[in-house]
Amino acid sequence: MFSLFYGLWNHVFSKAEFHVLILGVHKAGKTTLLEKLKSIYLKGEGLPHDRIVPTVGLNIGRIEDANVKLVFWDLGGQPGLRTIWEKYYEEAHAVIYVIDSASASSFEDAKSALEKVLRHEDLQGAPVLIFANKQDSPAAVSEEELARHLHLKELDERPCMFQAGSAFDGDQTWC
Repeated sequence: MFSLFYGLWNHVFSKAEFHVLILGVHKAGKTTLLEKLKSIYLKGEGLPHDRIVPTVGLNIGRIEDANVKLVFWDLGGQPGLRTIWEKYYEEAHAVIYVIDSASASSFEDAKSALEKVLRHEDLQGAPVLIFANKQDSPAAVSEEELARHLHLKELDERPCMFQAGSAFDGDQTWC
């Protein structure tokens, strides 16, 4: 009996757990991305698109694989809610920063919020994925144009990747 319990205990607690922040300004598609990830990795368990509403506070998603647990914290992007982001930085292992590439009017706000995230001492060295979302929209700018606007070449030495795609349909292109 003890060996069965011990084996179960080891299995449950032997997995590494990583916390991933999903950040970005209001209506960038953070929750849609989280739900798409859940639908892909949890065999259709994500919310349908017509049931996704703006996040007020926090959405949590968990994905487990053989040896890893990923806990996603999708935080609301309205200006008044961004003040809570810092409360999650210390425990975060990585950041996915979502930008609406079809909303040129939001680029400056997105850039400013991203710079503030990158400067925070609790996130120094944390890998960052910048996701240029809504590439399925005719109004979307190219990943090169968005990268130029954000001055991505000026990022610090942290591991960083820029990806363009659509959280809505799951399409992506790698830069």
